[in-house]
Amino acid sequence: MATLRRDVDGKVVYSAKGTSYTAVSDDNNAVLRFTAAATLSLTAAATLTAVTSQWHVTVIADGGDVTIDPNGAETIDGAATLIVPNGSSTYIACDGSNFFTDKMVSSLDAKADETAVGSWIDGGLLSNNSGNPNTHIDFAAMSVRSGSSFVSSASSITKRLNGTWAVGTGSGGLDTGSVAANATYYAYALRKTSDGTLDVVLSTSATIGGVTTTLLTGYTIVKQIGVVLTNGSSIIRPFTMYPRDEYQFVTPIMDASNIATTLTSALLALTVPNGVKTKVKLRFMFRSPATTNSCLVYDPAKGILVAGGADEGGVVGTPQVADGYSVGNAEIWTNTARQVRHVAGAAGSLWVFNDGFYFPCGRSA
Repeated sequence: MATLRRDVDGKVVYSAKGTSYTAVSDDNNAVLRFTAAATLSLTAAATLTAVTSQWHVTVIADGGDVTIDPNGAETIDGAATLIVPNGSSTYIACDGSNFFTDKMVSSLDAKADETAVGSWIDGGLLSNNSGNPNTHIDFAAMSVRSGSSFVSSASSITKRLNGTWAVGTGSGGLDTGSVAANATYYAYALRKTSDGTLDVVLSTSATIGGVTTTLLTGYTIVKQIGVVLTNGSSIIRPFTMYPRDEYQFVTPIMDASNIATTLTSALLALTVPNGVKTKVKLRFMFRSPATTNSCLVYDPAKGILVAGGADEGGVVGTPQVADGYSVGNAEIWTNTARQVRHVAGAAGSLWVFNDGFYFPCGRSA
């Protein structure tokens, strides 16, 4: 006996869902309200329209983002999935082969992009992954904007530094090549063009223009969101990241040990991101055979300075005792080659300890 097709809708049925759900033929003309983040899987389009030729539902996200996932290779608005952001709703219709919406989600998303201004990051703090701290980086939930481009995710994402980029959390993160020793990797937020979802790519390029995009088809690079450093063994240096783009090494790094510092200014390379200016958090130990002496460590952009009380001062000095040690600390901007300058009022020896750095990406908190 042939299946009877119903081309007239029954009454609207309201149904609240607290978890993921698979929509079936009997959900035709239903209002599905999700009270938590969930996935709405769709039964095969041909099955849904076998009973009614005009199968359709309304989906309300009221407690978390709802991912609409059609069956197999079927699509929704031409994409593999669609995310209905928390606080939004959409109408879904089926034509027997694929699914379509009223475009409310994409229209609101596009409107927000067109009218937005500014550049900022809310959240998205980086951290060594607890299970694989040497190779994996976790990115906390975030919202990121740069001009008219915006992307956000209510969930964290993890990327591997020891693998080339692939879609999704736990996948490789490098735009090209393989992980290197004593290298700098910049993290960039990505936006998937089809559905606005977030991903992250890692690159040695300090600018968006230098990121290799061969693997990033279908994605837009929104903004730089952070940085990761490797050590001499090509593993991620352990760090803690604080709000307002502050990074602190778990173990302070000795960037100079008993180096000579004289009246002639010299450059010193530090363990900070390469290719950009950063404000580094330094501590010093200084020793000099002179009873009165000081050492000045400073931003190379200031040019050639002279250390001493009658000149440009110092960050650390001798305590009026020949061959005595003194300590000090300062936050100093580097140049783009990771360097600061140091100079003394008389010959001496300098130790430099690096506690971490500030690398401004635009976090307001």
